[in-house]
Amino acid sequence: MAVNRITKENQKLVSISTYFVAHNTTMLRLSTLRSRAPLSGTVRALATSADAAATPNRVHGGLKDQDRIFQNVYGTYGHDLKSAQKMGDWYKTKEILQKGDKWIIDEVKKSGLRGRGGAGFPSGLKWSFMNPPGWEKNVGPRYLVVNADEGEPGTCKDREIIRKDPHKLVEGCLVTGRAMNATAAYIYIRGEFYNEANILQGAINEAYKAGLLGKNACGSGYDFDVYIHRGMGAYVCGEETALIESLEGKAGKPRLKPPFPAAVGLFGRPSTVTNVETVAVAPTICRRGGEWFASFGRERNSGTKLFCISGPRQ
Repeated sequence: MAVNRITKENQKLVSISTYFVAHNTTMLRLSTLRSRAPLSGTVRALATSADAAATPNRVHGGLKDQDRIFQNVYGTYGHDLKSAQKMGDWYKTKEILQKGDKWIIDEVKKSGLRGRGGAGFPSGLKWSFMNPPGWEKNVGPRYLVVNADEGEPGTCKDREIIRKDPHKLVEGCLVTGRAMNATAAYIYIRGEFYNEANILQGAINEAYKAGLLGKNACGSGYDFDVYIHRGMGAYVCGEETALIESLEGKAGKPRLKPPFPAAVGLFGRPSTVTNVETVAVAPTICRRGGEWFASFGRERNSGTKLFCISGPRQ
């Protein structure tokens, strides 16, 4: 009797397993049919262009180490001035500054660099708004404002630049400021980034001590100062005009536009707000040329880019 019961139970299990195998086979066939069905009449060719008739054949090779702008994002080396110079920072910065604002902006335009803060506006064009015809007659201070607030959840690329490669940002402020004929840069850093703010301030102090910032920066005849301002954690201050309001000691509320910051910005003076990564890549673009930077990436979205990866990954 015991044998018969076991046999009957086994027959039931076999029947159930046969059902699931048949069911899964049917679902597999359905999924195969669905995957073969065309999704649309056209295929997206590029992430930033219109649909094309067919996907072009493209080869995206690996990036060589010498083409990596941020070589220290894993903290392999120190973040001090000597370590930064060994990685190529502050190399021929004087010559870049002496080539003038128009040359720097032209190289950035050739590079195809777009704002790395999310909006993707062409950087060279944005910076040129600071130099309209007759800008020299508007005597007074002019400002570069660097947005290091980075309040979006899961976003940490700017934090890693400040933590591991602070001199890239400091030198970038100088080069970008020269392109805009700015007199000073204010780096608005998120209040929670306490350690990062200390590291960045240390890099700024090193640059001043070495004569790379301040009066006659790098011996170029150009005067430029860099300051840090710590935020108080308000997410809305990531918007450029709200950030300017906060810098002025007011409540971080967005302004109506126009006027735009390039005309009336920080303290009522011409200003441009830009992202940490955007500023940090400017010196390398000027050293290696805009065409070099444009050789990476895709059409209308060229160059290298840092991304934040979190959660389970392979």
